[in-house]
Amino acid sequence: MTTAYVTHGRYPEHDLMHHPEHAGRIRAVWQRLEEAGVLPQLQRSTPDEIPLETLALVHAQTYLDKLAQIRDMQLKQVALLDADTYFAPNSYTIARLSAGGVVRAVDEVLAGRADNALAAVRPPGHHAMPEYAMGFCLFGNIALAARYAQQHYALKRVLIVDYDVHHGNGTQAMFYDDPSVLFVSTHQYPFYPGTGALNETGRGAGTGYTLNVPLQGGHGDKSFAQIFERVLWPAAQRFQPELLLVSAGFDAHFADPLAQMRLSLSGYAHITRELIAMARQLCGGKIVFVMEGGYNLEVLSNGVLNIVYALLGAPTVSDPLGPNYKTEPDVTPLVDKVREIHGLS
Repeated sequence: MTTAYVTHGRYPEHDLMHHPEHAGRIRAVWQRLEEAGVLPQLQRSTPDEIPLETLALVHAQTYLDKLAQIRDMQLKQVALLDADTYFAPNSYTIARLSAGGVVRAVDEVLAGRADNALAAVRPPGHHAMPEYAMGFCLFGNIALAARYAQQHYALKRVLIVDYDVHHGNGTQAMFYDDPSVLFVSTHQYPFYPGTGALNETGRGAGTGYTLNVPLQGGHGDKSFAQIFERVLWPAAQRFQPELLLVSAGFDAHFADPLAQMRLSLSGYAHITRELIAMARQLCGGKIVFVMEGGYNLEVLSNGVLNIVYALLGAPTVSDPLGPNYKTEPDVTPLVDKVREIHGLS
């Protein structure tokens, strides 16, 4: 089993002190993987900047031109593109390296150089819209990787699973009318960015290929296990993907400062292993995990480490924070409703 590990030493150059999405996030991941001794078992790959023509697969040219113009202003300090999303002097390059990291991970798997892959990248991408930046995100990393896989490897069906606590509105927008990409999102709702309702199921030919599981705060390991068993598995089996891409956010953990969900690291490890089993059964094990949110550094770094353990086939789970002892809401009525809406009964 060969696992590609894609990251870049320049990712910390995109930084804003005291912002939740700061350079310390990726440094914490690097440090934890080194401490755990797993790096020698991984096939390291350093990405290039994503080509402009690939960015244009999901982003409007006017938006790409705007970012290039801001870059050309040679900023001496950080600018804000919206209330949450910053643009530092090197952010244009680093964001292209982030998107390039996810594309490189897909290349490693689909070209047969690796069985599976982890893209430890930043800034994250799943909130970036076709026409503008949003929610800490500049480019739609995972959406770009899906389009790249379709364009360069002639894939007909790509499954994207997003378990970040925030709805991946950018990813959804980029594939909302497209039946070749099944987008499945579990997220806290109502919550930022305000999208991801049950009735958001796609448009036109894409109707039914967006599957949202909007959760009130308080859901944790048991709820997610049921969602994966009763919703994601049958939806994936019906779709029969050729590649599985995962937006891996660790902000649904009970210790995350930005949300109110109750997953533990062990619960995250369970759904990670379910996704790997799904890929093994449906698409020859072709799966790429992509780092998104997660703002407690201990949770984030151990969560990414657990992805590595699972990709390598090791039984180890690192969970220094332990379980969530609070009672969860009953997720069964919501699961039943999702199954009804999407014909999974």
